[in-house]
Amino acid sequence: MSSTDYKFEGWVGLGPEAAEGKMVWQEFEPKPWEENDIDIKVTHCGICGSDLHTLRSGWADGWGATNYPCCVGHEVVGTVVRVGSHAEGDLKIGDRVGVGAQSGSCENKDGKCGPCANGLEQHCDNMVMTYNGTYANGGTSYGGYSTYNRSPSHFVIKIPDGISSADAAPMLCGGITTYSPLKRNGCGPGKSVGVIGIGGLGHFAIMLAKALGADRVVAISRKSDKKADAIELGADDFIATAEDKDWDTRNASSLDLIISTASSSKMPIVQYCGLLRLHGTFIQLGVPEDGALEIPASLLISKGLKLGGSFIGSPSEIREMLELAVAKGVKPWIQERPMTDANQAIVDMENGDARYRYVLTHEQ
Repeated sequence: MSSTDYKFEGWVGLGPEAAEGKMVWQEFEPKPWEENDIDIKVTHCGICGSDLHTLRSGWADGWGATNYPCCVGHEVVGTVVRVGSHAEGDLKIGDRVGVGAQSGSCENKDGKCGPCANGLEQHCDNMVMTYNGTYANGGTSYGGYSTYNRSPSHFVIKIPDGISSADAAPMLCGGITTYSPLKRNGCGPGKSVGVIGIGGLGHFAIMLAKALGADRVVAISRKSDKKADAIELGADDFIATAEDKDWDTRNASSLDLIISTASSSKMPIVQYCGLLRLHGTFIQLGVPEDGALEIPASLLISKGLKLGGSFIGSPSEIREMLELAVAKGVKPWIQERPMTDANQAIVDMENGDARYRYVLTHEQ
């Protein structure tokens, strides 16, 4: 199949109002073709909170304003329909593949930057997001709320046979965004892990922490309405911070690692850090739109805590996570929605109706 046999069309945001369910279906021009590229016929695309932040240009003060028109979606799964002559990974037409939140990095082929050379492409200064980004050849990146996706082959991941396309899609961002910090910060046997926020990211964090062998996983939320879900996902304990006034003292110094998926500057980060043991680690994943987080300096100093962040994951980490998911039977909680229903789906996502990840699907 040649590039003239199909059109790149998708749900496009033309301004901040797109986040209110006002995306427009239209054709767009993908990045100019290069021989290391792969074209993918999209079958599934997960809806991520980042899609909503980007559609409304909510991160303008941090990562920059959205460059409209913008087609979001960075949990893309489909089949290969075109393979460049210099493509990596031994991919061929018909293969089932996926693309996560990143689709480009350092272009210095003769001497890659430090992060790229060490398999940490997500931290490259020249990283390109799968949507709302600009490639070195001047092309714009467009995401997976679409018919087709074009991405450099280095960031195209073959999906293992043991995972369905619908389940694989949200793993490419939601899954890897939690797997990477869990793995890099020592989650495993003998460790107690806290997960703040039981949603699209948090539900992955619970399952993956258990898959990595954590002895104890504690789900942390404001209210107890998700307690039953958290326990079913694998959590051993549950803390409802708005319903138990003694939650911080009763659970003090009980965790080795906390993964926070919350996206509010008003979170009680001092009390959260008080849950950590000596030399514990707090990793922030959510990016608040409403201001900066407080730094719990006294606790960091007195308990020797580490306060850090984590950003998606590299292609090699995604492959590693998918292998773990197959081996341990990790299966995300998803609800499939037709691609034609994307506008309503993002509104429902914003309203917190997803349990716990929507996946847009094309009619086959």
